[in-house]
Amino acid sequence: MQDRISQRQVSRLVIQTGQLLMQHGAESALIETLTRRIGLALGMDAVEVSLANDALIVTTLQQGHCLTTTRRCPDKGINMQMVSEVQRICILAEKQLLDCRTAAHRLGRLKPLRYPRPLVILMVGLSCASFARLAGADWPVFALTLIASSCGIWVRQELALRHFNPLLNFAGTAFITTLISCQGLLHQWGAQPFLAVPSSVLMLVPGFPLINAAADMVKGYINTGLARWTMATLLTLATSIGIISAMNLLGVRGW
Repeated sequence: MQDRISQRQVSRLVIQTGQLLMQHGAESALIETLTRRIGLALGMDAVEVSLANDALIVTTLQQGHCLTTTRRCPDKGINMQMVSEVQRICILAEKQLLDCRTAAHRLGRLKPLRYPRPLVILMVGLSCASFARLAGADWPVFALTLIASSCGIWVRQELALRHFNPLLNFAGTAFITTLISCQGLLHQWGAQPFLAVPSSVLMLVPGFPLINAAADMVKGYINTGLARWTMATLLTLATSIGIISAMNLLGVRGW
């Protein structure tokens, strides 16, 4: 009986580990590897992991007793700090520095690191404006890109805080950002005002999901890879709809 209670506790810890990794953007191979490693480190004879696009199934085996549990994994945003912290806990468990109770306590205390919103707005604005500058924009276009992208990321943050659907979030952000950046084309600010439009919406490129999708499919996780690829494609489509809607509203044709 004591062994079964211990197995149940370890199984909960194992699936919590996988759930945290999946919710914060880890690739499928890393999720499966870490969940298996921490289960074996805490005394299980075998750990089997099955991944879906938004769920996780874990089976542990100890002394002939099999226990299966499942969890849904709602997306909580990409955060590599959380992934690194989970990896650190797994390594400590493998070195026998943490038991099941201590590891579960440390996992429960993990909180995503969030940068201050003004800092995020400033840095996103500067990065988009810098790209415009590298593409040959002069200082008026640089300033316009900075303002447009900063306003855009603020809108994106506000919509996220209100739990809008990610597709509506991306479409709305792209719409507002393009409305602002197209003012340069309407009023002919700077030598190359068209550079502000593509540069200011670069923050909406779903690069990380696309990279994870490709990595998953290359490593054999076809289902999760296709799910991530589909979501990244839909986000790109929503961004395109927002851009085209703003340009049609203002009567701007082409960049």
